[in-house]
Amino acid sequence: MMYSVQPQPQSFRPPTPHVGPDPSSAKASAEKILIVDDSAVVRRGFSKLLSGRYKCVESDSAIDAISRLRETPFDLVITDILMPGLSGIELLRKVVENQPETAVIVVSGIDRPQRALDAIRLGAADYLIKPCDPEVLQFTVERTLERSALLKNARKYKQDLEARNDELLRKKEQLERLQAQIIHSEKMASLGQLAAGIAHELNNPVGYVHGNMEILENCAAGILKLLKYYDDAGITGPVAEGAAKIKAEIGYDYTVSDLSSIISDCRDGAERVRDIVQNLRTFSRLDEAEFKMTDIHEGIDSTIRLLSRYFSGGKIRLLREYGELPSVEAYSAQLNQVWANLLINAAQAVSENGGEVCVRTKMDGDSVVIAVSDNGIGISPENLSRIFDPFFTTKAVGDGTGLGLSISFGIIERHGGKISVESVPGAGSTFTVTLPINFRPGNASDSGPSD
Repeated sequence: MMYSVQPQPQSFRPPTPHVGPDPSSAKASAEKILIVDDSAVVRRGFSKLLSGRYKCVESDSAIDAISRLRETPFDLVITDILMPGLSGIELLRKVVENQPETAVIVVSGIDRPQRALDAIRLGAADYLIKPCDPEVLQFTVERTLERSALLKNARKYKQDLEARNDELLRKKEQLERLQAQIIHSEKMASLGQLAAGIAHELNNPVGYVHGNMEILENCAAGILKLLKYYDDAGITGPVAEGAAKIKAEIGYDYTVSDLSSIISDCRDGAERVRDIVQNLRTFSRLDEAEFKMTDIHEGIDSTIRLLSRYFSGGKIRLLREYGELPSVEAYSAQLNQVWANLLINAAQAVSENGGEVCVRTKMDGDSVVIAVSDNGIGISPENLSRIFDPFFTTKAVGDGTGLGLSISFGIIERHGGKISVESVPGAGSTFTVTLPINFRPGNASDSGPSD
């Protein structure tokens, strides 16, 4: 607002906003005003008029005022325009640029509307014409400081609101992560129950097959011995002709020569099915739901065997560099889920052109460290900070849910551990899991498999 201040009629009485105790009683916490004018008379006049309610500091040039503003914060600057050296307009620009919370009132002895408009456009709170009526000056200062205080409060409330919004956003992301973990964990629990059920149902039949293979092999050997005896006996006549016909029909020579290898292949297949059943039981661990001492290497090895399709083709070289590790207290099935997620990601990172995946373990004080590395495509810096976010994935649509690493993060966190990642695009990635050897969950309902 522009004031063209000339001598005022006696009837002019600006409104008095303050009601209550004299503000001068709170001078210790009063606003600070910097009065800038090359005229000592003007400076002292303004200072004398305002010092009863405010802390006033005088400055004789814009350059000196800029220096003072760098050293001490002021609530208000009252500046003349025409001064030697730097003008009041340049001072106004500097204050607006460097001390945006400091209000500026421009005072000039020249009554030019355009100059007043220019000052307001540059950021001045008000514009006064000298000589200033004392009451108008006091009222303008008071109103400017009140408006400045309101703006500061508004900025503070805005910052508080933004902080609260950020906190709400973080809470929302946490809830989304927890919800995703619950959904995924429920699915994994169902799959684990299914795997355990299949393993249980297959265990007995596979045991029968594997156990009878040795008997079958011995029987087959006896039958072959008997057949050889008949061949060597030199049977003739119609019996020999009938035997020759049957031999031709069944491919006798091929059957006799390959029967042992066929039985051996069956025995190897039965042993493979038995191993798969055992790995399923080890991986699901639904018969070991309690928080108990766990062999980390056993869990990793059983997981690798279940993921053999990723590593058995010859394109991916799998290295295991195991250190001496003690058993750790953990939920085995949950940790096996983490190893599966990390190994699958590593295999997929190098699968196109082949490469190397390495699992390293070691002791570190009271913790064990498990690192899964690959020399695959790596992770770009912009994705690295989001890699553990739920539903975040760089895979093609349908190739991944974006939950594996988020779930792994939650599992390791619930075990009192940490999981981190280092990656160089084009050179590969390393996921490192650190687990305490002795950790007891504070609340089983928060850490158990049902989560």
